Amino acid sequence: MPDKYLAAAVVTAFFLFAGAAVDAHAAGRIVCWKDASGKVVGCGDRVPPEYSDSATKELDKRGITRKTTVTAEEAERRREEEQDLARKKAEEKRRLADQQRRDSALLATYASEREIDARRDRELEQVESQMKQLEVALKNVVERRADLEVRIEAAKKNENLAKTLPSLQNEVDSTRAEQRRLEQRMATREQDMRDIRTRFTAQKQRFRMLTGSTPGATPAKAN
Repeated sequence: MPDKYLAAAVVTAFFLFAGAAVDAHAAGRIVCWKDASGKVVGCGDRVPPEYSDSATKELDKRGITRKTTVTAEEAERRREEEQDLARKKAEEKRRLADQQRRDSALLATYASEREIDARRDRELEQVESQMKQLEVALKNVVERRADLEVRIEAAKKNENLAKTLPSLQNEVDSTRAEQRRLEQRMATREQDMRDIRTRFTAQKQRFRMLTGSTPGATPAKAN
């Protein structure tokens, strides 16, 4: 075959092959789209505009799924889930870092459980001292209020003392308010003591875990 005919044949074959490849590629891509319920409602070479936010799946010419997409709502839900998971991981990382700092401080502060008990006892003694002061103040207020009530009853029976009733009643109201205030402060101090015991119990348990120690033979001071 002359060279010019051979060259022409090669060029023709090239263009035929290229055209066939383009047709095969176009024919081999099938996209199916779904409605809001997830049901496939159509297939074609491209997704209609009205279904642009719908879930889709792309099939090859053998019907095998090669690619899928989700709805815009599902994509947003997944994005929010990923953000929530990232946030929880960050919080857990911070929690572990905080725990590590607390553990380091605990080991740097105490060398034994006995030192933890001693610190607890000192804090409890301070609160107990405050409680005793409040108890004395409350006792005085209660006695003062009882005396005023006796004087009020006497003033009600004596015309000469009747003019003192308003001021006596004001004093009773004042002592009643002071009594409530003192009782509230005492309740707060009692809660403080419970919190101290709880806090130091937790510290001892953590100390044992970090050091691998066991409870000492010497019992801790009871409170």
